[in-house]
Amino acid sequence: MPNSLFSTKSKAVFFTILAGILWGTSFPIIKIGLKTIDPFAFVFWRFFVSTVALVVIMLLLRKLEFRITDKKMLVFLGAANAAGYLLQYVGMPYTTAAKAALFINLSAMWVALLSPKLLGESFSRKKIVGVLFGLMGVVFVSTNLDFSTLSQGQLAGDMLLIVSGFAWALFMIYNKKLVMNSTSGTFQSMTWVLILTLLSIMPFTVLSGPGFFDLSVWAWLAIIWTAIVCWVIPYYLWLEGLKHLSASTSTVLLLSEIVVAVIASVIVLKEPLTVFSTVGAFFIILAITLVSLRDKMNHEKS
Repeated sequence: MPNSLFSTKSKAVFFTILAGILWGTSFPIIKIGLKTIDPFAFVFWRFFVSTVALVVIMLLLRKLEFRITDKKMLVFLGAANAAGYLLQYVGMPYTTAAKAALFINLSAMWVALLSPKLLGESFSRKKIVGVLFGLMGVVFVSTNLDFSTLSQGQLAGDMLLIVSGFAWALFMIYNKKLVMNSTSGTFQSMTWVLILTLLSIMPFTVLSGPGFFDLSVWAWLAIIWTAIVCWVIPYYLWLEGLKHLSASTSTVLLLSEIVVAVIASVIVLKEPLTVFSTVGAFFIILAITLVSLRDKMNHEKS
């Protein structure tokens, strides 16, 4: 029995880290896509493709149910998710992919601070150390300890990304309350959150510029990649992991997103990789280890 539960916990950790890796690939792709696609058009088409893909899958599996048990919660999650993505897409043209990853992943700090109040989760010393190491790693990787780079982006764009991270912190915390025990329940949650996210985004398409329907092949590739590989798949993996992890633990594990975002930016966007970036990656791995060990120790005690 203990071995079985330990395996479940390990699987949850693996799913969450993998979700972070897939989400990390989105930053350079979004940065490239925004050079040719209006941000409001980009985010709309991304979630339109995601919604269509997931609804089709659910219909083919005959698992799409039209009974919504927690309407208010789903509407809130859809609005929070839409706010996070809209703010990210509007703010990213004014900064680098690495800085965007830094500001958005400040959600780790917001989750850690809000979870004890909103979810009644404990905030142990190990979790505090893990969050501190994780945030330290984020700073190392994203700034290379040259804080003058923080002034390279326009202040308005930076603030939009910081607020985006806060919106996702609320999204992550309240997803914990919605997660069900079955895989079918996870897909139901995903589907309706996705539909309500799309509906929340639709009114903002009036702000998009010309060429809303006239998109290049590369634009569609960016949309499809971010829709499927950077949303449908990682969101499912993250929800599956969230069943067996606290919101704060899940968020620290998702800091793997930063490492991937920086490495992908180096390869795709030719951003430099320094010694401090490597040190930052070490801190993030250390944070992931600390938080994972804490969960295992608690499980052994229980």
